[in-house]
Amino acid sequence: MSKPGAKPMRRLLCEILGPPSALRLVEGPTPEPRPDEACVEVAYAALNFFDTLMIEGKYQVRPPLPFSPAGEFSGRVSALGAGVAGLSVGQRVMGFCGHGAAAETIVVPAAALIPLPDALGDDRAAGLCVAYGTTMHALKQRAKIQRGETLAVLGASGGVGLAAVELGAALGARVIACASSDEKLAFARRMGAAETVNTRAQDLRVELKRLGGAKGIDVVYDPVGGALTEPALRSLGWGGRLLVIGFASGEIPKPPLNLALLKGCDILGVYWGDFALRESELNRANLAEIVAMAARGALSAHVHKAFALEDFAEAFGVISRREALGKVLLRIGAN
Repeated sequence: MSKPGAKPMRRLLCEILGPPSALRLVEGPTPEPRPDEACVEVAYAALNFFDTLMIEGKYQVRPPLPFSPAGEFSGRVSALGAGVAGLSVGQRVMGFCGHGAAAETIVVPAAALIPLPDALGDDRAAGLCVAYGTTMHALKQRAKIQRGETLAVLGASGGVGLAAVELGAALGARVIACASSDEKLAFARRMGAAETVNTRAQDLRVELKRLGGAKGIDVVYDPVGGALTEPALRSLGWGGRLLVIGFASGEIPKPPLNLALLKGCDILGVYWGDFALRESELNRANLAEIVAMAARGALSAHVHKAFALEDFAEAFGVISRREALGKVLLRIGAN
């Protein structure tokens, strides 16, 4: 919602479904908050793999056209609607909005915002909600991971993969990072992985069997899907848990369910977006814990690169080609 005569602002707009080259930068009026909403001047918008799917109409959430991509952000509160408590104009915040954050100013429900401490910069904060929020929910509420358990992370160098490596190590798990190049694996080791598997050069099943030992792997974190899921599932020990995060490979696997029967293991879906809506207080507690960990340096919240808003096509390309080591950001209003 915007008032007539409001100052113009820029936003990235998806008007037709297709590749990033089909997106356009447009100008329009700055929105105004309604009751229980807040207006935020965006510093950075973070891109995720689901953004590449959403603009092509291949994601499970399909916003009506036109829409702006980018589901998470950091910035400063610029205006508050009636009835908002606990926030102030000028306050630094981060938040999740599903889509729409690739804009100089956005309006979101005030309850979706998390205040930021001075020790955490806008760039590192911008990408915390989705990747780290998803992973904290996956490891704590879904897998109920315990200190000393073994966690195998597929796609370990991307946004959610890095979050799983870092949070897994922080929660006391022995982390095995699985990725497609030695460069990505060296990065994962720096982020806390104890062991690594090169999924392009090594046999995933053989290596996870070796590293899991007689007990087997306790938890597999799988944002990749495709051909890696079944060997990872086979590596689980008795009572193990496979966390279904996403399908970055582009292929939804169909593993034989007799494996779950024979291993007494669980295949657990992780849909953070619905969790954040259905169990909002628990999600806010997770995010507050994540922010505190990042502020004190327990999580790197590593940024691969921040691209100028005008360079959006290049930013999307880095994600699509799976080149990112950490988060990819659009720099919108940051100094």
